[in-house]
Amino acid sequence: MKSRADLLLVDPPTVPKVPVWARPRGLVLHDADAAYLAGAALNSLDYLVRQDFSWAGAWRQRLALRSAVAAVNLTGRREDESALRDTHYLRGMGDDPGPSGHLLTAWRRLASRTTSCDAESVRPVAEHLGLKWDDALTEVVANAEDLVVSSRPAPVLAAEIASIVYRARPDAELLAFWLADALLAQKFRWPIPVPLLMGQVASSVFKSGENRKRIRPGAEGWGSAVFLAYATATAEACDLGIELALRAAKLTTVAPKLRAKGSGDVIKLLLSDDAVLGSWSSPKLSARGARRLFDRLGEMGAVRELSGRPTFRLYGL
Repeated sequence: MKSRADLLLVDPPTVPKVPVWARPRGLVLHDADAAYLAGAALNSLDYLVRQDFSWAGAWRQRLALRSAVAAVNLTGRREDESALRDTHYLRGMGDDPGPSGHLLTAWRRLASRTTSCDAESVRPVAEHLGLKWDDALTEVVANAEDLVVSSRPAPVLAAEIASIVYRARPDAELLAFWLADALLAQKFRWPIPVPLLMGQVASSVFKSGENRKRIRPGAEGWGSAVFLAYATATAEACDLGIELALRAAKLTTVAPKLRAKGSGDVIKLLLSDDAVLGSWSSPKLSARGARRLFDRLGEMGAVRELSGRPTFRLYGL
């Protein structure tokens, strides 16, 4: 029988970092320069994704949470990461998560499974985004499938599919950002997409003119803005990966010291998701036992309590 330590993957020692010269700094005047920065940064991210680190699930879901917060704010609501976590982890089985919770579900879906750009994959996402499916969206996903086989660079195609979505359905801007990341992942042949573009929607790269008006998909400057957004998002994603790698290393180091039955399952959950409910239970571990386990992991510096509350706590890397 394998021990808990045997069940944990041994990670390669190095997590790639996007070099300083590939991070957008100041005004980038030419599309070619923006495209170069995006390509260089995405090359580092491609290496990270292909390493299949044991903490990749938690990493993707934390990026999904960031994207969902940006999407929520774009719709005029103001839930932050803490509020969205509560919406997802504390709701009862079968409860409607509400408009903001549905947005989080859409980006968690992007970050948790192999995603195609066909109607079967995209239609449930459109429902989470509050969009009525019609012939225009059917044509959009058909165009996306055609773009997947194009030889043009992935960031170019990501920008193009977002423009196609917005042109067909101006009310589907959130889906435009979602599909851009899905298409990017398919072009790179990543097993699971990485939420990137939506998280940058409020950043300066998507602002133009004296009034700093937000650039909409397909508008003048959209392509260059997408390139810079991917360069920035990729750098931030790699930085987060470095941070989580250190925390995951601490968690896997203390794992052999844990005696509670079911602790191995808890560790796997912590490595695969953004957060775990402090009262999580299983046939091997009672809710009371889980609370004691999380208390001990916290004392050892192996996990963080994310809610800031004395009850209904949430724990994660």
